Amino acid sequence: MTGDLSRAFGRLRKAAAALPEVEEAQWYGTPALKVRGKGFCRVKDAATVVVMVPLEEKEMLLEAAPDRYFETDHYKGWPAMLVRIDAIADEELAHRLRRAWLMKAPRALARRYER
Repeated sequence: MTGDLSRAFGRLRKAAAALPEVEEAQWYGTPALKVRGKGFCRVKDAATVVVMVPLEEKEMLLEAAPDRYFETDHYKGWPAMLVRIDAIADEELAHRLRRAWLMKAPRALARRYER
């Protein structure tokens, strides 16, 4: 992993540290975090990460914070959005990753975590 990607991946790792059964992996050739084999976030490039998000929430976030969240044509209509890693606070990144993890985690695991 190049130094540029490792800085972004380090932020993802730290933000997801409290989530259970998170595994480090590759997804589309870049560092990613998965829960039981299902990806919920990954590094796209040194400045951008991809985070899974419900489509309804995605639209709201894109409108509310275009300085942090954006999409390219490739991501239109998909439950994933691009995040400018240097524009998002640690707490907000942790919240986004928790929501993404809940989307991908098996239901029983998500229920145990939320208790």
